[in-house]
Amino acid sequence: MDFLASFHSIMQQQTDMALASCVDNQPNVRIVNFYYHPDNRGVIYFSSFKNNPKTQEFVHNNRVAITTIPIGDTQHVRVHNATVHKSDLSLYDLQEGFVSKIPSYQEIIEQAGSELDLYEVRFEQAQVTIDHMTSGSVTVA
Repeated sequence: MDFLASFHSIMQQQTDMALASCVDNQPNVRIVNFYYHPDNRGVIYFSSFKNNPKTQEFVHNNRVAITTIPIGDTQHVRVHNATVHKSDLSLYDLQEGFVSKIPSYQEIIEQAGSELDLYEVRFEQAQVTIDHMTSGSVTVA
């Protein structure tokens, strides 16, 4: 099984991920849309409203974990030991990629793009689950 090819396929098809963090022993998880470009290996992008309390947590502890949200089956990608940082890029820089993957993002960008910050989840390894019997690890960075 080519888990790296499956990783790229899942990251292209799935649009949502659960992003888990923890500050002062208080765990938190949120669902966010994401964009992954295979040329920028090991980086997942998501946006959030500026100064949102959920993103303020990242200043205190930038260690996170993610899992993509399956669409119609069990295929998903999990990442442990990732870090999250506010990106030097803007949502406008990746607008084409976000809208290509999630067409409704065009309206979000038009209405609130200037109010959104772009974040990067950086990682080196991921766990790819195909079904309850098939999973494997991949190195992406």
